[in-house]
This record gives sequence, structure tokens and C-alpha cells, in this order.
Amino acid sequence: MAFQQTFEIRTRGRGTTEISDEVAEIVRESGMFTGLVNIFVRHTSCSVVLTENVDPSVRHDLEILAGRWSPDGDPAYRHDDEGPDDMAAHGRNILAGSSLTIPLGNGQMQLGTWQGIYLWEHRTSPSRRRLVVTVVG
Repeated sequence: MAFQQTFEIRTRGRGTTEISDEVAEIVRESGMFTGLVNIFVRHTSCSVVLTENVDPSVRHDLEILAGRWSPDGDPAYRHDDEGPDDMAAHGRNILAGSSLTIPLGNGQMQLGTWQGIYLWEHRTSPSRRRLVVTVVG
């Protein structure tokens, strides 16, 4: 059995937005108790990640790391059609990923105590992002 739903969020620009509650609501609507939940973002300049949900300094530090992995405006980049953050955002997406799969048990995602699901926006400007959640059980 499978259940699938799409939702949209608006970002404020570069940074993380927690989407755990939205995904949990879709899991509840699915009516499934055991299986897998996949969250996929339909864009190449943002990511879906599982990270610390209590101390915001973790997410701040992730931005610093990402800036080292994939800096904005590197003169070696050829792709800069949408500005100096364009290729950097694509690089960060490749490194952080476009999807996440979480086990489902007893009708709930089996997240750890300090884990949250986040959309990680890699562009500096606000964006509308579409995500697909698929529950298989």
C-alpha cells in the first residue's frame, strides 16, 4: 500500500525550515502503521535533511560548513544564470541531498529524541518549494 501527498512551503531565503509537523500530518492521513516515509523536494537548489531540532546553533554551523563546501560567486563556476548563489545552491543540493527516508512504526515516524526534518534552502532569496511525501506500508 502507498499514500502520497504534495505540499508547498515558502522559505525566507538561505537557511532551514522545520517541516516535521507537516510530514507527521501526512503520515497520520495515510493511516499506515508500519513502513517507510520518503520526503522528496522537487528542486535542485534546496535539500531535505534530518538534523538537530533543539539547538539552533547546529543549523547555523551547517550554513558555515556549506559555505566552505560550496561558496557563492566562485569565479571558477560557469553556471551563474540566476546570480552568484546559483551554482553554489546546486552544489549544496548535491552534497546534502534531495530526499530522506524514515522508518514508520506504530503509525509514527521513528525519529530520535533530537531529530527534526528540515527543508534546507540554499538560495539567498525567498522561494516557494514543493515537496512530495510518500508513505509505503
